[in-house]
Amino acid sequence: MSQPPVLLAVPNVSEGADRETIDAIAAAFAAAQLLDVHSDPDHGRSVFTLAARQGDLADALVAGAREAAARIDLRTHAGAHPHVGAIDVAPVVYLEEANRGAAMAEALTAAALIGAEIGLPVFLYGDLATSDDRRERAALREGGLENLAQRVAAGELEPDYGPFAVDPRSGAVLVTARPPLVAFNVDLASDDVELARRIAAELRESGGGRPGVRAIGLALPQRGRVQVSFNVHDHRTAPLADLVAEVAARAPIAEAELVGLAPAAALDGFPSDVPLRGFDPEGHLIENALRSLDL
Repeated sequence: MSQPPVLLAVPNVSEGADRETIDAIAAAFAAAQLLDVHSDPDHGRSVFTLAARQGDLADALVAGAREAAARIDLRTHAGAHPHVGAIDVAPVVYLEEANRGAAMAEALTAAALIGAEIGLPVFLYGDLATSDDRRERAALREGGLENLAQRVAAGELEPDYGPFAVDPRSGAVLVTARPPLVAFNVDLASDDVELARRIAAELRESGGGRPGVRAIGLALPQRGRVQVSFNVHDHRTAPLADLVAEVAARAPIAEAELVGLAPAAALDGFPSDVPLRGFDPEGHLIENALRSLDL
């Protein structure tokens, strides 16, 4: 009898500075193997990359969501990244199309348990969205947590799982199943946040940029610079090297960084003169990280 497939998950939590909290949440994901943690105090966010077989991954996400909800108080949150929850997003990732159904089932299981056992409202997005106006995370995050809570209270928006009320302390959770995407930041040698926002607006898909590219411009006070932060849904139609070139044509670049893991092909042709902060090919390329799994 064959074993269930190995799946990844990339839960994002709204804490990027408190190491005790970040470590406690990481420990709570123990039903899965922890491949990477990327924390950023300017973003106010930590991104965890987990791997487990179907059946175990949902348990890990539920335990991590419980710990995040207990430890993070969004009323005192500091950070520039858009968010609506203590555990803000929890995508389940399939690496092969054959495992798409397994990933969807695992994501729905996690969503239902997070709603029922932890009491967090859960909204499905992406390919699991229950209506077209929920496909994009940005549509659910528009106006922030306060606006989401107001929409739920008014009956305009109903969670797919969990209570029909949003606690301002812990917020809501956004859940989907998807193939890998590349989360990728480019720091500018500038402190002009309007410049970063303008570049992001020009390069994202909704502004006429390449398909599948989401981008925002953020200030990084602790580094004294600004950043264009990308989510690249398909690195084949939007190679990272091309995005770097397009940013460089508009502003000087200080350095770049991956957030979490990426397929090796995503870095094909990456310019050697742009430092990639903290990059370790053994840990940050999916193919290499998977070889280290003990599942």
